[in-house]
Amino acid sequence: MITLLRNPTYLKLLSAQIVALTGTGLLTVGLGLLAYDLAGAQAGAVLGIAYTIKMVAYVGLSPVAQALVVRLPRRAVLVGADLLRAAVALALPFVDSLWQVYSLIFVLQAASATFTPAYQATLPDVLPDEGDYTRALSLSRLAYDLENLTSPALAGLLLSVMSYSGLFVGTVLGFLGSAALVLAAAVPSGAPTNAAGFAERVTRGLRLYLAAPRLRGLLSLNLAAAAGAAFVLVNTVVLVRAGYGGSAQALAGAMAAFGAGSMAAALALPRVLARCGDRAVMLSATAALVVLMAVVAALLWAGLPRWELFLLLWAGLGVFYAAILTPSGRLIRRSGAGEDLPALFAAHFALSHACWLVTYPLAGWAGAALGMAAAMALLTVLAIAGLVLALWLWPREVLHSHPELAADHPHLQTNGEPRAHA
Repeated sequence: MITLLRNPTYLKLLSAQIVALTGTGLLTVGLGLLAYDLAGAQAGAVLGIAYTIKMVAYVGLSPVAQALVVRLPRRAVLVGADLLRAAVALALPFVDSLWQVYSLIFVLQAASATFTPAYQATLPDVLPDEGDYTRALSLSRLAYDLENLTSPALAGLLLSVMSYSGLFVGTVLGFLGSAALVLAAAVPSGAPTNAAGFAERVTRGLRLYLAAPRLRGLLSLNLAAAAGAAFVLVNTVVLVRAGYGGSAQALAGAMAAFGAGSMAAALALPRVLARCGDRAVMLSATAALVVLMAVVAALLWAGLPRWELFLLLWAGLGVFYAAILTPSGRLIRRSGAGEDLPALFAAHFALSHACWLVTYPLAGWAGAALGMAAAMALLTVLAIAGLVLALWLWPREVLHSHPELAADHPHLQTNGEPRAHA
């Protein structure tokens, strides 16, 4: 990991991701307080609509945004998206009605749906070595988990000396800092694109993604991972506060356990993937996640487990969740040529968030209407379906060769694959 950070371009891009994530974390806390100011006891419904808007923007706009900006320099795309997000955050303290909140959130998430796939497609060009790229994926996972732990603490510290509007200023600074770091980095411009029309560019990534067996399997595994994590993210607050009678600190501890499990997996994955391969690791992690979800459902049916066991279970869910999702970039990188990577990452961004668009409301509705044990059981069935689909859609890759192809054939040039490959 330390060697990877000696790459100045990657270090700046990782730093840009970290400061942008910090700004996003402050935005999440500030948005909750703004919603309470505007809607009082209905703040939960307001946030539910806001997060639904977020997912709809991610699912619907990512391929469209990628098609619009594919011919622009990647640095310009990344900086432009950051500046747009900063402008939205700067406007949030001045809103006085819910429709303004919803409109600004849509614009902000549209910018994020542009930034994230472009950022993900840049990393393989910055880090052509697969080992370095794998470690970069683990560091990205760590960055997300650390943000989940540190941003609420930072927000609490800031709120002790300022109003919640100050959190939006922190968000603005985070996005501006990200833009400055991207400007300072030697961002590759990307592979030249073909002259396809706009409609072709919008659908190309989705068609390429769904044509690749390993990526169809990846989408199925994303559904399983989203089923497990959605229960944690939606229902932990109910279990801790209403079930255990715990404090806000206890809730933070439960979420920290989930994050700690995810970070532990991210740290271990580079070595495990090098030894076992992506398919074996991801399918094994999904099977383990399904078993653990079933165990949690059974325990909840019998009553709440002891607090220490509850934290251990949540840490285990975090481990398997990260083990499924972290290698995703490796599979996408192997599945397309350089000019197709932005479209593939945009397609993955949209399709994976479509999984969340299903599991988030399902976890919330089932938890409220059927009870926590039934909700986890229902999500376990969904995770099993994801695992079975992945086993069917993603067969074991077979080593084969192409003696009939010229050495410069595009199929053999994908990520520098040799004539014999899997």
